[in-house]
Amino acid sequence: MSSLLKITDLYVSVDEKPILRGVSLAIRQGEIHALMGPNGSGKSTLAYTLVGHPKYEITSGTIEIDGSAINELDPCERARLGLFLAFQYPVTIPGVKVADFLRHAVTNIRTPDRKEGEGLIPMRDFRKELKGRMEELGMDVEFARRYLNEGFSGGEKKRMEILQLAMLQPKFAILDETDSGLDSDAVRVVSEGLRKLSGPQMGSLIITHHERLLEYNIPQFTHVMLAGRIVETGNADLAQELHNQGYATVRERHPVEASEEEEVQQKAV
Repeated sequence: MSSLLKITDLYVSVDEKPILRGVSLAIRQGEIHALMGPNGSGKSTLAYTLVGHPKYEITSGTIEIDGSAINELDPCERARLGLFLAFQYPVTIPGVKVADFLRHAVTNIRTPDRKEGEGLIPMRDFRKELKGRMEELGMDVEFARRYLNEGFSGGEKKRMEILQLAMLQPKFAILDETDSGLDSDAVRVVSEGLRKLSGPQMGSLIITHHERLLEYNIPQFTHVMLAGRIVETGNADLAQELHNQGYATVRERHPVEASEEEEVQQKAV
């Protein structure tokens, strides 16, 4: 039976200011969901809340994986349950090689009960798997010897996120504007990488303003967020409508108080 990530009537605040206002959403393994909306509507706030960023306070509602609430779990515990976030702006970690970072991350995800100081997964097995994944994604193996995101172009940083996704094999991948700031060629490379990894074992929530990432990863469900609420859900046609017409028609169908939208925009990331 496939796993289920379920968000029920979720309210989230930052510095006591409400951002999310009753978000409900259910994602099963194997499904691709798109979350779209104008800047400052709360999309990234939802992403960070799902993975447990301490800045975001859940004031009401639940986040569940397979019926078990994860509201109180820290980010590491949520990752071990199968959540993964690809950041809009990946951080740089000078002095830490890509391969070393991935070996530690994979070990911590796959053997969550290991004691402090116990060994990492065998180097021979790890190297074989990493090389295979990099070949699958069309990446030069020299990439693994570089320091994590140091001197990386925007496209390389996002490809690094896709490589992490490939190695960690989460149940649910949340991609926060992975196409942000990339040129068309870089978007294509990242989109194709994500498509190769998609399948029955991974559910995806693709947060985006644009349809480019969705050309290669067609969503079964498209959700529109305004002022911290999901106001409409459709299929891939809705994503295309938003690309062609913007959010004017959605705003007409779902009027939002200007004061509410301004308040969310001031605090949402």
